Amino acid sequence: MSATPTTPPPALRPYLGETDEDVAWHELLWHEADAFAVEHAAPRAVRMEAAPDRVEGKVAGLMAARGWFAVTIPAAFGGLGAGHVAKTILVHRIARVSAAAAAILQATLIPVGALLHFATYEQKGRWLPQVANGSLLLSIAVTEPQAGGHIGGIEATAERTGNEWVITGSKIHIGNSHLAGAHLVVARTAAAGVSTSQALTAFMVETDRPGLSLPAHRAGLGLHGFSAGRLDLDHVRVPDDNVVGEIGQGLAVAQSSSIIYGRPNLAALSLGIHEAVVDTTTSRLKTRPRYQGALSDLPVLRDRVGGMEARLRAGRILAYQSVHLLDRGLPCDAELINSKYLGHQWAMQSAQDAMELHGAHALDGDYVLQRLWRDIQHTYPPAGTGEVQRIRLADAAFDEDHIQWSEHLAAETAWARPTRPPHEPLCAAARDSPPPRTGPCRRPPSPAGAGGTPPSDRPSQPRK
Repeated sequence: MSATPTTPPPALRPYLGETDEDVAWHELLWHEADAFAVEHAAPRAVRMEAAPDRVEGKVAGLMAARGWFAVTIPAAFGGLGAGHVAKTILVHRIARVSAAAAAILQATLIPVGALLHFATYEQKGRWLPQVANGSLLLSIAVTEPQAGGHIGGIEATAERTGNEWVITGSKIHIGNSHLAGAHLVVARTAAAGVSTSQALTAFMVETDRPGLSLPAHRAGLGLHGFSAGRLDLDHVRVPDDNVVGEIGQGLAVAQSSSIIYGRPNLAALSLGIHEAVVDTTTSRLKTRPRYQGALSDLPVLRDRVGGMEARLRAGRILAYQSVHLLDRGLPCDAELINSKYLGHQWAMQSAQDAMELHGAHALDGDYVLQRLWRDIQHTYPPAGTGEVQRIRLADAAFDEDHIQWSEHLAAETAWARPTRPPHEPLCAAARDSPPPRTGPCRRPPSPAGAGGTPPSDRPSQPRK
């Protein structure tokens, strides 16, 4: 893998912004993410591999100090006020060096999206500034021991008692389970027989609530240092104010967050791993002597590498094109699904090719390629397996994808994407005074988010 920051490929130029200023801002973020990966993520990746039973918290704190967990949070709530392209840059570039560190980042961004789209203005003011200042990480807890990722089979229940809800059940494979200070939990609030679209509700549940327990962290196949554990909720009480969205709207909260945040996040994670796989393989083949040249001179091996490069370039375009459309507020659910589906599939195929091209050297336990092969396995199940993605793409082919979350929530997406006024310095470092925090400049709030309640939001209403 290259140890020096790179420049965004020219093919990505159309997706980095509509003005030279926007492109320059995204390029600055690209270089900053690369520098962070080299300085902080790379040495910790080695330590995380050496101690897989430990949860990596330090790198999370370093990313939080840069405001990266708040990359899509509007400046009105202390965030960077960027968008999904910026989010993709961060996850992608960090994943090239440490997929586990990138997984920590993307896992909190999913519940952030749910709060942006479904929380009341008062709830956003309560939760989002804590994420923005780095004092709070979040998780989303939907998957269960028996139902797996089948949302309609959720067994965890929430029963109303006065102004409180009592939640009982278990959740598994919860990203950032052992780092999060609060969890977005989806539970069943309706009686048996009620349609799933009206039977579930989302709740914010703080980690220190009595009755919530987390079994000890157990290392997975890959992503060592990243926690994806279990939550057990035994009559956990939360106030009515912790309900996110309307009662019975939990399916919408979970599905939209998966499509708009989860799938593009995983596409970016797969892309970073994919780039590392190709870089590792070409570096090995170029330096391995064979006959009067190197392994890279052999046509049979170049054919395999050419296939890897083709998949990488296509996956890169899919990942950035889809989030570019999302930032523009255009309907692109199928593109987001496809970027996750093919992004993983192509990276997985390239990783397998790389293992074969390396021969027995790939089996050395401390060789980076083995870590990359293990890590890419983790981008397949979340936000729907390949079978689920193909079914959703078939819905699009038959024109049966009736809800376009990317379009339905476009107003909130646009509000979270402020416009930088003309002549404003590109970043805090360009000003005479030192920046208020490490990391990229925040884009100033748009008029909608500058003060008061945005038009798409309403003050809290008594819940029925």
